[in-house]
Amino acid sequence: MADLLAPLIDHFHARTPIRAGSLVVTVFGDAVVPRGGVLSLESLLAITRAFRIGDGVVRTALSRLVADGWFERWKLGRNSFYRLTPSGGGAFARATARIYGPAAPAWSGAFDLLVLDGAGERRSELAASGYGSLGSDLMIGVVPATGPGEGGMMEAVLRLAARPEDPETARRLAARAWPVAEVGERYARFTATFAAAGDSVVSAPPTGLDALVLRILLIHEYRRAVLKDPLLPADLLPEDWPGAAARSVCAAIYRAVAPAAEAWLDANATTDSGPLPPPGVKFAARFAA
Repeated sequence: MADLLAPLIDHFHARTPIRAGSLVVTVFGDAVVPRGGVLSLESLLAITRAFRIGDGVVRTALSRLVADGWFERWKLGRNSFYRLTPSGGGAFARATARIYGPAAPAWSGAFDLLVLDGAGERRSELAASGYGSLGSDLMIGVVPATGPGEGGMMEAVLRLAARPEDPETARRLAARAWPVAEVGERYARFTATFAAAGDSVVSAPPTGLDALVLRILLIHEYRRAVLKDPLLPADLLPEDWPGAAARSVCAAIYRAVAPAAEAWLDANATTDSGPLPPPGVKFAARFAA
């Protein structure tokens, strides 16, 4: 298994400078939040050492995360413990739904067009809700949209419904309004990195800490694409959309390594009150078909 993990860890280190804080975020989101959200510094360092990251680098990254309001820290004796702040937890919940959740629902065939009409300062809020941009004052969403409802957000906009004449026109609009090509390239790079490992991992899953390290590396790379993905319905994407293959590879490897990774956490990871509790029921639904 070392022959499999070593090049993946090398790939992680090839991005300089090493963003240890980003890796800590992945560890908590993937492995700790489903188990109550609290982890000892000792347990975290055991994981990050397997990534060849020095303890001092991790401690510095944690201090920054605390200062930025993402994590809370406290001590019991000589031991330190960390958990997400309420605001950090909200951001994690939204990211978790995108990373492990199902594919986008079927498209109704209509777009939601918003003419901002002096509400340009709301662009970022609308973009965060899933709207794409067709111009400085025109934004577009997929119906049914998951963005703001009919309340205050819509008071300063002109809202229109539009239905493209043909599928090709719809795909061109989507490619213009959302970063479809860029996200597709991210997915393709992910698949190129992990596809070769997929077959060997599924047939002979790693054990112990290796399983957890591989799972974290997998999600750390996958989230770089999926968190940029507008998660458009399949009808609005290219026929050879790389996101489908990337999700398939990610799901297969994740399911293969999850039991051994969870067993390592059971045996080795601790909170301020003892071993980590078991994961909640939502954990089993990750990457469900």
